[in-house]
Amino acid sequence: MDKINLYEHRVSYYETDQMGIVHHSNYIRWFEDARIDFLEQAGFSYKKMEDTGVMIVVLGASCEYKISARFGDRVIVIPKISEFNGFKMKITYRVINKENGSLLATGETLHCFTDLNLKPVRTKKDHPEIYKLFYDYIDVDLDKI
Repeated sequence: MDKINLYEHRVSYYETDQMGIVHHSNYIRWFEDARIDFLEQAGFSYKKMEDTGVMIVVLGASCEYKISARFGDRVIVIPKISEFNGFKMKITYRVINKENGSLLATGETLHCFTDLNLKPVRTKKDHPEIYKLFYDYIDVDLDKI
């Protein structure tokens, strides 16, 4: 297993609302950015995955907000594959303020693997290289590697 760096994001002005805090919808975007970044660092980009005929479809997403992020903050998004069976996967996330370490939000996304026609696929049988990629990271907390 290669070293995976955490996903870091600097809050842009356009991500804030009239109250001067990050709009709640941006956290879900950061989750996606962290997933895409994880795949690239693990050596199997999302583009490469689609080129092999596999997509990771989002079935659901949730976020619980703890402390508001603000313009200019540097945040760290820590993804963790908490469940994976080769067909479905759950990823949990923690969003941390890089400067002071405070927990800003937690969340999760639920996914399934499909072919390009959105027909479900079982990665263990049909795409063992993809199965191994995710299997190797089940319950690995990226801020500890």
